[in-house]
Formats: sequence, structure tokens, C-alpha cells
Amino acid sequence: MTAPQPDARRPHAHLPDVDIAAAAMAARGRSLAPDLARGLMLLLIALANVPWWLYGAPHGLTNAHGLGHTGGDLAYQLFSLVAIDGRAYPLFAFLFGYGIWQMYSRQAAAGTPWREARRVLQIRHAWMVAFGAVHALLLWYGDIVGAYGIVGLVVVGLLLRRSDRTLTVVAWVMTGLLLLFGALMLGSALLLSTGVAGDPAVFGGGTEMYPVMAAESNYLLFMLGSFGTWLLASAGQVFFLTVPLAIVLGIKAARRGLLDRPAEHRALLTRIAIGGILIGWAGGALAALQFAGLLFDPVLSFATMGFSGLAGVAGGIGYAALFGLVAAAIGERRGFVTRAITAVGKRSLTSYLLQSVLFAPLLAAWGLGLGAILTPLGAAALAVGVWLVTVVVALVLDARGSRGPAEALLRRLAYGRRRVAAPTPVG
Repeated sequence: MTAPQPDARRPHAHLPDVDIAAAAMAARGRSLAPDLARGLMLLLIALANVPWWLYGAPHGLTNAHGLGHTGGDLAYQLFSLVAIDGRAYPLFAFLFGYGIWQMYSRQAAAGTPWREARRVLQIRHAWMVAFGAVHALLLWYGDIVGAYGIVGLVVVGLLLRRSDRTLTVVAWVMTGLLLLFGALMLGSALLLSTGVAGDPAVFGGGTEMYPVMAAESNYLLFMLGSFGTWLLASAGQVFFLTVPLAIVLGIKAARRGLLDRPAEHRALLTRIAIGGILIGWAGGALAALQFAGLLFDPVLSFATMGFSGLAGVAGGIGYAALFGLVAAAIGERRGFVTRAITAVGKRSLTSYLLQSVLFAPLLAAWGLGLGAILTPLGAAALAVGVWLVTVVVALVLDARGSRGPAEALLRRLAYGRRRVAAPTPVG
């Protein structure tokens, strides 16, 4: 499909299926809902990441929750599988896609030619890959900034100016592939659980697995292993399709301004929130039942991975819609809590990286080694505490009218001395 050509008589003619009001708003300033969603998302990210730092007990093949816990710890693990794991990162990806369109529409509204706007976005995403590589090498083998940068390069190059119909077709194709993958995983587990192919443990990889990187006491070996793990994980994030799917849907949502003007889309956001969260939690319930050993042998934990992953996209988008409804309800009545959460959302990259700066030396074996002794509930409490630290840092920066250092560096690297649209105001 050929990209639409600009029309000098219509300054927004080169924006396919664009919501002109959303483009104008992007040029004027920030809207509440995306930043509120990013701020709350980072709390979910902290809760989703912290189990990967715990190495005091073996865990299953497809998640980092330690086996053998009981009582409140087990209850929290099951809750996390239903409501947090596999939901937080699709929410992150959806908001990343939303942000791509916001950045592009802001440049377009300022008259930046398409090729220049595309070049700036692609440079930005290439630097995100570099940020992710350094983040993985030094601190966190589960980094997702690099994977999102890779997908951003592809999406901006191939899909950003395509029609809504094209994006819809692409989204449905990816959904179909994920459904097929889920069916294959479930069918394989059903077959293996019968024992017809021998001991299922041979195919499930066993359950005696540990977060090896977190348990590494030699920092240099940790760096090497962390970077290698990140390379494999980033490729998996891209080819598993949940991240690309969420990003494409985020672009579609941004074109309609769903989070920029949530009050105007309250009915649609309500349907998305209810449907998405119900689907997401249903998929998470499958993973929780599997973790509890109520569906298949625990070694066959991959059985529900495909369906749970796809449901996670629905759940993440449902959360985004819910946060949009919260923003619509808040309106202009923005108290301290709202300002604190949105301060984090405005500095989401800095806050995300700061989580690793705090987690790694506290939990890794090369640091204080708390990952060997913390229980799931204790680790969750630590995650909330780390998020609160990022809130304090963001509030201090907000009071100064300053961007996060990571955002400032990324902008400087991406834009350089180019004449581009003014950045979205921080305050």
C-alpha cells in the first residue's frame, strides 16, 4: 500500500486516519492519562521484575516464581500470575506505541517533513537498543528497552503511515499466529501428559531451575551472562509477537486520541477496560492453575504460555483503558497523589532504569544477596518501596521543571541539532 502524500493546502494531510485534535493537543502539551498510565505501569513492572531476582528456591520453566511456598506467599504468587505477570509489559508496549504516534503527530503538526520525522524516530529507537544493551550488561538481564527499540525501528519503517485498515490486518494476523502458537503448546502438553512420548520431565526441562544470573556472585561473570541472556530474551520478545501486537494497537489507539481525551471516549474505554481485563485475568488464571499443578504436570508449564501471553496483551490494554477512565474522572482536580504518579510517568525511562539501579545491588549475589532470603511477599514489599523511591526522585525533578536524565540524554542523542518540533512540556 502506498503511503499518502502530503498536500500543501492541508498541513495534516500526510497523517493517515489521524485525529487532528489529538495532533493539536500533542503540539500544545501533555495530557494526563498517558502519564498516569505510565506511572502506575511502573509499579506493576517493579512487581513483575522482582521475582526474577529471587534465587533461594527453584522455579518453573516459564516464570520466576519460586516453587514450594505456602500460605500468604503462595496466594500472592497466584495473584501475581493472574493480574501482574504478562500484563505489565504488554501495557508498557501499548503505551510505547501510543507514544510513537504522539511524537510523530507532534512533529507533523509542526510541519516537519515525513522523512525527517521518520529519521528522528528511527535514530531514537536505535539509541534505545543501545540503552537496553548497556542496561543489560551492567544491571538487568530482563531489560525490555532494547526489544522495544527494535520493534520501534520496524514499525516506524514499515507501518507508521499505513492506514488504520492495514494496521488492523497486521494486528489480526499477529493475533492469529499467537492463537496458533497457543493451540500448539496446549496440544503438545496434552500429548506429553499422557506419557505416550515418555517421561514429561524430559520435555518440560524439569523444575529445578534457578535465576542463574541473580545467583552469580562474580560481577564480571554476571555481566557476561546478563548480556547473553538479554540478547536471547530480546529476540524472543520480538518474535513471540506480543510486544509488536501491543505496539501496533497502541498506535491505533493514539490515532483516535483515546488517552489524550478520555472523557470523550468514556464508553469505548469502559468496554475495553472490562473486556480486556477479564480476558487478561482469565489467561492469567490458566497460568496460575498450571503453576499450582492443577492442569498439567508442573514440568509442562509451557502448556498455557501461548494463550496466557495473548491474553496478557488484552489485559495490558484493559489496564491502559482503566487508567484512562481514572484520568477522565480526575479531570482538572489533580491532587498530590496524581501529581506524584504522573511525575513518574513523565520520566518513565529514568524511573524504569532506576528500579534496576536499586534492585541489582540489593538482591543479586554480587551485591547484598537479599534475593537468596526474601520471600515472595517480602520481595513484593521491596518492589513497592523501590517504586516509591522513584516517585520521590520524579517529584524532585518535577519541582525543578527538569526532565529525567535518561529522557534528556535520549532526546539529545536522537535530535542533536536538528530543527524539530519543541518537546512536550514537562510541567
